[in-house]
Amino acid sequence: MPIQSIFPLFTTRCDSSAIPPPPPLLPPPGGSKSGEAGSTPPPPPPAAESDKAAAPPPPSPVAADDDIAKAAASVSSCPNPGPLEMATYDVRRLVSLDTYDGVRVDISKQLSPYFACVHSFHLGTTMLPDGKNCSYGFTTQMNDEEGFMMARVDPERGSVDGRIHKALLGGLAMGKLQLGLSSEGQSDQMLGEVDIGAATWTANLKYGSMGGGNVFGCNYFQAVTPKLAMGGEGMYIGANGNMLSSYTAKYSFDNGTEEATDAAPALGPPEAPSYLAATYNAGQGMLSLNYKRAVTAQRVNIGASLECSPMTLESQVLLGAEFNLTRSKMNVCIDGSGRIQSVLETKLGREPGSPALNFAAELDHGKNVMKFGYGLNIGS
Repeated sequence: MPIQSIFPLFTTRCDSSAIPPPPPLLPPPGGSKSGEAGSTPPPPPPAAESDKAAAPPPPSPVAADDDIAKAAASVSSCPNPGPLEMATYDVRRLVSLDTYDGVRVDISKQLSPYFACVHSFHLGTTMLPDGKNCSYGFTTQMNDEEGFMMARVDPERGSVDGRIHKALLGGLAMGKLQLGLSSEGQSDQMLGEVDIGAATWTANLKYGSMGGGNVFGCNYFQAVTPKLAMGGEGMYIGANGNMLSSYTAKYSFDNGTEEATDAAPALGPPEAPSYLAATYNAGQGMLSLNYKRAVTAQRVNIGASLECSPMTLESQVLLGAEFNLTRSKMNVCIDGSGRIQSVLETKLGREPGSPALNFAAELDHGKNVMKFGYGLNIGS
């Protein structure tokens, strides 16, 4: 008996006696003839040279670089020069030190992330008026993201000083208010200011009452080049009818340390650039030249100030230096009369808010005056 009759379900194509048809032939390279049946259509012909020329080329990376260069060129390379009153702050800080005699103690307490208070004591001093040798002050300060408020009370003199800074117009301007009140009422003052600025300039408007009369003032500071800034200030004092004006030019230059690019970056805030500034006060006829140089970034700074009168040829020179160490700072300054001032500040710990110990001394050989004092700052 045949096997197919016993297992009919297992009959496959391979077992069939019929020969499968051969696969269709591939078309010739030159294309198939029109009379052949079942042939596949030929592939599309290659594009002509004219069609290739009409197609737009892909964008090149050079064109993209040109667009970035144009966008960068539209941004000014002149930085914001900052407020005019801060143009020579670094030099004034170096050549005019806060020396004192006796004992100073400041105790600070951070009551919340936004609120703090300070108790200040000054004992055994000869610098207070009316022959007093001690004083006490209480200061409170509140800070937030848009400004701060500060008030200081002096029970001995019966005075209150206050200051308010507040961001306006979403941070485009800064409003300032300064108050000074006393029990006598003769030296009360109020001054309101508005600071505005843009990418290359800053301006200030002020109005208030001081010395029994109104006060009007304004200033403007403009960056002319990336290193040169110029500005001026005018103020009218109603108490005596004086009109004051001053003009300032400031030129910043490099410290000459660009070759040390492989060195590790210095810790702390960026060092202010070295500069030379000149200010002419037309009301007083005084010319002031200020020079500041960072000898070693974040370590050694020197400053010099020369004030002279072109009409009378009277002059005064001040020299100062600052040395920043790991946990201490030393400031020394000397003027043309031979007066020497020095302040030494050292931290008593490495943690933030550690107590700081201060030593101050002043020697005036011309007047035979010597003052020594020390202070202690406790708290954050």
